[in-house]
Amino acid sequence: MAHTTKTSIAAAFAALTLSSAAAHAQDFPSKHVTMVMPYAAGGPGDTIARIVGQGMSNAFKTQQIIIENTAGAGGTVGSARVAAAQPDGHTLLLIHVSAATNPALYPNLKYDQTKDFEPVGLVVELPSAFVAKKAFPATNFSEFVAYVKANKDKVNYAHAGIGSASHLCGLLFSAAIDTKFTQVAYRGTGPVMNDLIGGQVDFTCDQAVNVVSNVSAGAIKGYAVTSKTKAAALPDLPTAEQSGLKGFDLSIWYGLWAPKGTPKPVVDKLVSTLQAALADPAVKDKLATLGATTVAKERATPSALDAHLKAEIAKWGPVIKNAGVTAAQ
Repeated sequence: MAHTTKTSIAAAFAALTLSSAAAHAQDFPSKHVTMVMPYAAGGPGDTIARIVGQGMSNAFKTQQIIIENTAGAGGTVGSARVAAAQPDGHTLLLIHVSAATNPALYPNLKYDQTKDFEPVGLVVELPSAFVAKKAFPATNFSEFVAYVKANKDKVNYAHAGIGSASHLCGLLFSAAIDTKFTQVAYRGTGPVMNDLIGGQVDFTCDQAVNVVSNVSAGAIKGYAVTSKTKAAALPDLPTAEQSGLKGFDLSIWYGLWAPKGTPKPVVDKLVSTLQAALADPAVKDKLATLGATTVAKERATPSALDAHLKAEIAKWGPVIKNAGVTAAQ
């Protein structure tokens, strides 16, 4: 009899919990939602966050998504902020591939990306592009690679800081051509582009959104994109693989997470809202002008993001370890 009573109480508690979660989801969002962008305002991630955030706000209809730039330490400061936030769906994290590379770069992280967050879904993907100062002598990507290898002690590669997309591309490129060249760290993409245009540095590889306008204007030279297929935003550039760098594939992706413990009905609502935003033609068009592609509906899901994150951690861990790169948090 006592066992039956305990079972009944447990069942009643479970039903009450499910009912409470469902009611919470119905009320969600009950206030504005903060989307933490762990990089500086004005950068590519910030631009993507504002476009996607507006699309999600339109889908919510009753509440707005507010973008909060919490930059620092390769995205780890903003990530830690979300990991410690109330798990009610009102604080989200939009972060790029550094979600997968930071565990290798920062050995003393205060959070675990695979355990301390609820995945919502993949958001967008965009290629990077190899670009150089106008005076760089190579006329195509094959010549570009040959020149870098022949002049490894003279050329310098600029990137936007440890863990940035441009830093990661530099590591992957160095490994792909089996050549170490001087890498110069800047504090952000803006200074890199300024010095590249001014001819103070030789080359970089960064997200398409950062280079499209300057390549189009002829302020810098474009050589190749890093994706498997050509980029619509940079139609004149071949892929690195097409130009002889076999197997080279780098796509900068962005994913959306909520804090661990966010109720499933709330996560489900976030998923449907994200998918609605990514299906919005206005959102797709704005992102396309940046060289970004919204992911298919089946990839804007928790399971797809979780699997992608784990695969990317496995991919980047050895690259970073072999490069001997670590960062202080």
